[in-house]
Amino acid sequence: MDKNELFNIGQKALGAQSFSSLLGTKLTVFQPGEAVLEIPVRKDLLQQNGFVHGGVLSYAADNALTFAGGSVLGPNVLTSEYKINYLKPAVGQKLVARGNVVYASKRQAVCRCDVFDTKDGEREILCATAQGTIVTMSSEKPEAGH
Repeated sequence: MDKNELFNIGQKALGAQSFSSLLGTKLTVFQPGEAVLEIPVRKDLLQQNGFVHGGVLSYAADNALTFAGGSVLGPNVLTSEYKINYLKPAVGQKLVARGNVVYASKRQAVCRCDVFDTKDGEREILCATAQGTIVTMSSEKPEAGH
């Protein structure tokens, strides 16, 4: 599969996520072992102190980890677990989440992600880092309510 075909698969997967659409998430890189997501920061994504809500940072890391893992495992993947460290409050205009594969087998990938904050095209500031395990799943869909 060439890079354009893989990128199109990633775009389709992101487009199928209504929560990602709600946040305005864009997939900017999707190639074997790597995924980059960008989220424009809006006022409604801030917490009471004016920082980007930790849940938005967590979403960015989780999704970038899963996309990175899916780039080598295929489209039927889920996050099995992840850990995030919040390093600095995000106050810029855009979040950039860079996920990459550290190790992959046939059924799982260990991935890491750094989440950066940027403002007016200035340098990126690291605000969170995460590591997680992405696993392949059955193509069967669970029953409603389970």
